[in-house]
Amino acid sequence: MFARDVEAVVDTILKHVAEALVDGDRVELHDLSAFSVRDREACAGRNPRTGGEVVVPARAHVYFKPGRGMRRRLNIEKVDPKQEAVRVLRAELRSTAAAWPAR
Repeated sequence: MFARDVEAVVDTILKHVAEALVDGDRVELHDLSAFSVRDREACAGRNPRTGGEVVVPARAHVYFKPGRGMRRRLNIEKVDPKQEAVRVLRAELRSTAAAWPAR
């Protein structure tokens, strides 16, 4: 695919996701993520520059929840290369030894 074709596909998908969220629907991309709209209540806040109190109005925001597959991919433990090499060699030795006939 050409870059312009990929861009058109991505733009179309994002347009449909945005339309679904505006309609109040939940959008789930299997094994990747889910998007939904949540309401935030009005609350009191502070202006960081002046320190004065301001009212933050109620509003809707998009909530992102990573899918199970995404969480698994992100949380793979980092392994020491030497330990991983030893683990692989031991597994190969076990499988090779199991293939030899018993004496």
